[in-house]
Amino acid sequence: MTEAFVYEAVRTPRGRVRRDGGTLAGVPAHELLAQLLRELERRDLPLDAVEDVVIGVSTAHGEQAADLGRVAVMAAGWPDAIPAGVVSRMCCSGLDAIATASAQVRSGMLDVVVAGGAESMSRVPMMSDKPAFAFEPGIGGTTGFVTIGVSADLTAAKHGFSREELDAWAVRSHRRSAAATWDSVVPVTQGGETVLAQDEGARADTTPESLAGLAPLFGDDPLWSRVEERFPGFERPAQGLHTVGTAPQLCDGASASVIGSAAAEHVLGRAPRGRIAGWAHTAVRSPGLDGTVAAARLALERAGIDISDVAVAEFNESFSVTPLLLTRELRLDPERVNIQGGAVSVGHPLAASGGILLANALDLLERRGGGYALLVIPAALGVSMAVVVEGLAS
Repeated sequence: MTEAFVYEAVRTPRGRVRRDGGTLAGVPAHELLAQLLRELERRDLPLDAVEDVVIGVSTAHGEQAADLGRVAVMAAGWPDAIPAGVVSRMCCSGLDAIATASAQVRSGMLDVVVAGGAESMSRVPMMSDKPAFAFEPGIGGTTGFVTIGVSADLTAAKHGFSREELDAWAVRSHRRSAAATWDSVVPVTQGGETVLAQDEGARADTTPESLAGLAPLFGDDPLWSRVEERFPGFERPAQGLHTVGTAPQLCDGASASVIGSAAAEHVLGRAPRGRIAGWAHTAVRSPGLDGTVAAARLALERAGIDISDVAVAEFNESFSVTPLLLTRELRLDPERVNIQGGAVSVGHPLAASGGILLANALDLLERRGGGYALLVIPAALGVSMAVVVEGLAS
């Protein structure tokens, strides 16, 4: 079986969603993605070599419904002959697009595939598609659906994380994001003017004291009754654990990468930045975010490496509990985890996040001269996904 390499990975900055209109609220998801496709073209991607485009989208509704990938390809002005499609695995959609493209390449059927993800949470809010599992009590009971915040609190309570530990991680995230520099970020423009050039939302002055004063968000959620039905004997925390300060910020963004075979190096005229070494999808009894640990371990096994080989870990901060749990259970050095912050401080644009983690990981690996990175994201209904990428330093 041929290998799948990453020849390029770019992303937009993450723009915060605001009630009065976020910085990127005027740019639809297909245009966020189209700007990245045009950037790949400016970076000398030969369009006649692109055989498919696979795009992740979480809320496939309204402007993001049907084939967002094909809309973006056409909006970018790419040749009509380039096909495109979408995959949806909720928050894991972006990583799923990368894995799907990698599988196409590793099968030997295709040599060059663009994989990406896009989400405008300003214009297409989460749950605006009204999925039955969230809005119909019957199917909700069958699936065990609860709001993602209840799921995060449940996971933290099950694994013994305190409010203070969750707050401390958020402080760390803000401070590291505020000092971060990224090489793969492509500014978003509108009408010829740059509207956002870097991730926004990080507050370097965040302190444990400022977070301690925030009220818990999910302690009184009525769906705790569903948790108690599915996990008899579980006692919810007397106070909620996560707050607005330890939840991932809502934001808009897009990501795109070029996945290709070894032979594609001659067509693309460049050496690859990385190699997709392995990936895994897992699920646990819903609700809960702890399936991430099994996904990470399985992806490492399939990649043929050990956790000690991981130089960089990009764990999506789907609430503070996610990186805390993964770091502890995998026995990973915290200094290798979310080295430049994460979604609690600068946002989680759902389907775009997988590609953002990939671009971030490659940036960090290149600064370190190579090595392996582990990317992990949980999603609703107990679903999780992990990808292992090897950085190929030039």
